[in-house]
Order: sequence, then C-alpha cells, then structure tokens
Amino acid sequence: MASPAVSQTVRPLDTLRLGILGPPQITSVVAQHLRLLGAQDDVAGQQDAPGAITLTGGGYESAQATVTWGGSGSGLVDEATVQAATGVMAVHGRRDGHPRGLAADYTATATGVLAVQGLLAGLIGQSRGTAAAHVSTGADRAGLLAVSQYLAAAGADEGEAAELGPGGPPFTSAEGVLFELETLDPGAWAAFWRALDAPADAMRAGWRPFQFRYATACAPFPQALHTVTRAHPLARIRQAAALSGAEVCVLHTLADRLAEADGAAPWSLRPYGADGPLPSSRVASGNPVPPTVGLPLAGLTVLEAGRRIQAPLAAHLLGLLGAEVVRIEPPGGDPLRGMPPACAGISARWLALNRGKKAVEIDIKAEADRRRLREMAAEADVFLHNWAPGKAAGLGLDSDDLARVNPALVYAYTGGWADRIADAPMGTDFMVQARTGVGEAVRPEGEAPVPSLMTLLDVLGGLHGAEAVLAGLLLRERTGRGVRVDSSLLGAADTLTAPALARAARGGNPRRPAGFRHPLPTADGWIAPTDDSALAAAAYDLRELSTPDALARLGSHGLTATAVTTDLSDLHHDPRFAGSISRDAHGAPAVSDPWSFA
Repeated sequence: MASPAVSQTVRPLDTLRLGILGPPQITSVVAQHLRLLGAQDDVAGQQDAPGAITLTGGGYESAQATVTWGGSGSGLVDEATVQAATGVMAVHGRRDGHPRGLAADYTATATGVLAVQGLLAGLIGQSRGTAAAHVSTGADRAGLLAVSQYLAAAGADEGEAAELGPGGPPFTSAEGVLFELETLDPGAWAAFWRALDAPADAMRAGWRPFQFRYATACAPFPQALHTVTRAHPLARIRQAAALSGAEVCVLHTLADRLAEADGAAPWSLRPYGADGPLPSSRVASGNPVPPTVGLPLAGLTVLEAGRRIQAPLAAHLLGLLGAEVVRIEPPGGDPLRGMPPACAGISARWLALNRGKKAVEIDIKAEADRRRLREMAAEADVFLHNWAPGKAAGLGLDSDDLARVNPALVYAYTGGWADRIADAPMGTDFMVQARTGVGEAVRPEGEAPVPSLMTLLDVLGGLHGAEAVLAGLLLRERTGRGVRVDSSLLGAADTLTAPALARAARGGNPRRPAGFRHPLPTADGWIAPTDDSALAAAAYDLRELSTPDALARLGSHGLTATAVTTDLSDLHHDPRFAGSISRDAHGAPAVSDPWSFA
C-alpha cells in the first residue's frame, strides 16, 4: 500500500487510535509508549486474558498485537513463573548463590517493548507493501531473549573464562554507604585499591571476576576487598577513585529518583532535512524494494557501529525483522569475537547478538575510512552506534554530518544518560542501575538494595534502541524526512522502575513486600509459585519432596507454581519452550525470534 500521508506529522502514530486489553504489567508499558508516539485512546481496559492491542486509523489497515505470558499448557501465567522458567531467576541469583526473582516486572516490561516494536514494524511493513498486520509475542520469549547471552555461554564448547560463584558489588564505606565501583581499565582498578592500601593479592585476584561480571552475572572476588572499603570513609574512597581514574556511584533510592524525575520519554525523535520524496530504492511509497522473506524491514540496510550489548542487540532485533545489518568493526575485527567461551572458535556471547550480520572493517581514526563510512551511510537506511558521548561529533560522523550525505537517514544513538542528569557517572549498566534506584526496585522490602549483576539495562536499553529506530523509520515513511533518534540506559531504567515510582508518587511503599519472589527449595531443585499463590505456598515445607511432587502438592491445594530453571543448558530440552531454542551454524544455542507475524 502507499505510505499514508499526514501533513505536519511530528510523531509517528499521530492520527492513530489505540485500543488495549490485557494484563496490566505488560499492557501498561505498551499503552504508555504508544501514547508517547502519538496514538490516542479509543477503547481501554484490563483483563487477565491474553492481551490484545489494536491501532487503527491514519490510512492504515488495523494493526494488532497479541501478548501472552507463555505458550498454551506451559504453566507460565505471570511474571514470577516466567522469570523462573526462562532462567532469569537463575542468572539474577548467581550473585547470591541460589535462584531468586527480580522484584521488578522485568519480563513483562520487555514484552511490552517487544509488542510496540512489532506494531511499529507492522505499520512500516504496510507502508512498504507487506501484509504483516498482526504480531504476537510473549513474556516467555522476552525472558529467553534477556538470558540469550548466558544461554549461549552455557551451551558453548568450552567452559567460562571466569569462575561462577556468589559475590560481587556493591561495596560499603565506613559510614555504611553502599556504592558501585566502575572501571574498564585494569590499571585504574589497581591504582584505586593501592590508594586504599588493599592487599596486593586480593587486588590482583579481584580484577578478573570484576571484569567478567558483565558476562557471568557474578563477581566472586576476595572478601578482603569489601573489608578494605568498610575501613575507609566515603570521602577517602571518592578521592581514591578520582586519583586512579575509576568511578564510584552511591546507590540512590527510588525516592531520590522520583524527586529528580523529569518526565521525559525513554527516547527522542527529531526529524531533519527538507521535505520531499525519499530515494526510490529505499521507500515503499515510491518504488518499493520487494521483501524477499516477507519481513517488514526486508530490503532496508542498517549500519551498526556498536560495542558490547546495547547497540548490537538493537541492530540484532532489526535484523530479525528483515533488515540487512552491516557491522562497522575496527581493523582486525571486533575483539569481543574472541571472548570465551567459544563455539567453533567464535565467542558464544558474541554470536547471541551478532549472528547473521555482515561486517566491514573501518578505521574511524583515518580520514579515508571515515569518508568511506560516509559513502556507506549515503546508501543506508539506518546508522546506529553507541560511541562515547561527543565521539561522533569529533569524528564528523554525527547526525548533522551524515544528514548532508543522506537526508533520508535514520540516525540512532543508544547512550547512557541522554544528557538528562548533571554530573552523571560513567554510562554503564551497573552505574545506571545504582544512580536510578534499580537496586531498590529489584530487591524486596527488608533487604539492602543491590543492583542486579544480570545486565538488565543493557538488554532493556537495546530493546528501547530498536523501538526508537522503528519509530524513526515509521516517521520517515509518513513525512519523507530523515530522523535522529536517541535512546538510553536511563530511559530503560525509567521504564523498568515506573511502577515502583508510581507507588511512591501515591504515597505508598515503592518496594515489594519482604520475601517477594523468593523461590522455594525442594529436595532436588527449586519451584516458584505465582505471585498470587506465594504467600500460601510459603507455608508448606517442600524440602523433602522432589520438584514434581512439590508442584503436585501445591496444585492439590489450588496453588500454581512452576519449576525453576537452574542450569540454562537444560532450556534446550525444556517442554515449556518447545521450538524456541535451536543451534546456529556454529553450534551455539540460538533463541528464536521474539515475534510472530501474520
């Protein structure tokens, strides 16, 4: 179909109407994001049945999304059971030495973002002549996507490069103040601990588990390091960080975050360039590229200059939607390709985010290579990166620079703070968790706030990045103009903590009650009751029963629970996820696409 024309459209969903039903943990995210993108409420409500979201108007055929907790007969019926089954509880619990649930509704939040992505992709597909009007996704798929790197490592040909065991930040000062420490430089790590007179052997033994905590979700470094920080006041610790080049961030509370919240959307869209038709090779309303596999982004090209998780995951999702993704890698290739453990010589974690992408080596420090990159951007649809703040402008590769060679380009930056917080620390997952109260949100009442060592915000930030790109592509289809889109880990944190902050704004306790989402031990494993069944289930002593017998015992009393996955390599054969996990060409476990289109 021709791309529906809307004069002076400033948001991609302006003139569209929203109808929404379904579980509020999921649909509240969907509704908020669709409204921020311009959709207006038509019919709204909540129900416990599978969610149904509809967008109508704007010259489009009705676009529909269905969201569920899990597959029929899987027993996955709420956030607790999905976290338990998909391995989220196992990964989050590595720091503690046993599985435990996130007190925040993480998989529901991710599902809501995936549903918005699917709806936006469907509308883009309509504009480009495909018929993907109905999309379905589920929290089980979101959970598997969230643990996909850990799952890939668990199924690799070799073992982990660092020990899996309990332990990790945050650290505590002499005043009892909890803080996160961050550095990517082993020299800065050593200088920080030397400044605090830490034992040399503890300092040396601590670096590797600290460095690999992003990959392993735990950091079993020597307890002596905790002892060292408890012996020094926070002022001395801050001084040591300043002198060494490391950074510290005191854990903020949810009340702190509420007091400073600016109400900004989790992403921003800024159209640029002159109005007018786009090049016919890239826009369906002119002379569409025939989709080769029926996916909504087939025929589009994404250039991705991403490191680690956030930007690579965003590009990975765009590739799953049909785009051709070309990674911009430094001379010699991405060093993370060799990060252990490996499958057929390639990092299993790297494959989880980058399989199927093409790669071009570009030395962005060389003017000739930057010119080459600009030439590639002139023929692309999306340029996506997560370079350090200011780096793109310094290289002459910012949105204004590339808009001059391609006014139709969607330029996407996935960063840390989006310039929304003054004096913000380094924009990494764990520092953003510390600064935004996530440490409180993921732990129930009565427990010290502890940011998760699972990369919650890198993954959710990647989801937001793909969502922002899709919103930009749809806005481009409707206006004929290129767009700059920005997303951030801060935006992801705000989306995740929104329910807790809403409770605080109403004068309530933002944290969940003591013991919330603590799985119950059995003779051979763990089980997780649903949130509604948890209080009654906790009254039963199941430690001498096998997991099947424990589930049967609770079931006979009308209580619902599911087995907790403790070994991610078992997911491949778990009947709750039949057909959801396969092996790629390198033999690495691969999670299936998080959406189904019809």
